Parts: sequence; C-alpha cells; structure tokens
Amino acid sequence: QVQLVESGGGLVQAGGSLRLSCAASGGTFSRYHMGWFRQAPGKEREFVAAVSRGGVRTVYADSVKGRFTISRENARNTVYLQMSTLKPEDTAVYYCAASSSPWLGMTMEYDYWGQGTQVTVSS
Repeated sequence: QVQLVESGGGLVQAGGSLRLSCAASGGTFSRYHMGWFRQAPGKEREFVAAVSRGGVRTVYADSVKGRFTISRENARNTVYLQMSTLKPEDTAVYYCAASSSPWLGMTMEYDYWGQGTQVTVSS
C-alpha cells in the first residue's frame, strides 16, 4: 500500500509560480510511474503530467506544456510539479497518483492517489 501526500499549494497571482511536492511512503517508489492531475470546481478531474519510473520520460497535457515541469527524486520518494506562468484557469485541487502500468501515457491507470492540495491563481 502506497501513501501519497501532496504539499506546496496556495494562493498566487497570475503569472506567478508554485512548486508542488508529493511524498510517497509504504512502497517501492521507483516501481511506479507518477502523475499529477487536477480538478476544478464543477469540472471533471483532468490529467496534467506524468513521469516515468526513472524520471527520464515525461508527458504533459497541452494546456500546461511549456509552463509546468514534472520531475522526481527516487532517493527522496518524491515527485514534483513546478508550475510557472500560472493562469486563473489553473485554479484547482491538484492530486498526485502512482501507476504500476507497464507503459507511460496520458491514459494509464493509477493504483494510488493522494488527498490533493489546493492551488488558487488570482487575476
């Protein structure tokens, strides 16, 4: 059983930056691809980014490509989401998730989810 705890959310002005962290425990972190998702009020949860087990390969949603960067430190059992040039439409609860899928992609299934951290971008 893997536990995931997100942190780093908060209130930021449009154009600003935030770095989210997700700490994993209870499993072998390097066995999982890791992803970030978000859910805005009244909307469905959407994929944001994912990183491969070793941290070499990444995939992004078009809406965040060029502004967000996903990375991981397997020695620290942590995955990050660096968010820059934030927009009001980035406001959402952000979740990290762990996947044992054999392949990396936007639609891979996830086994474990965190509780989420709120990101609010003011205009």
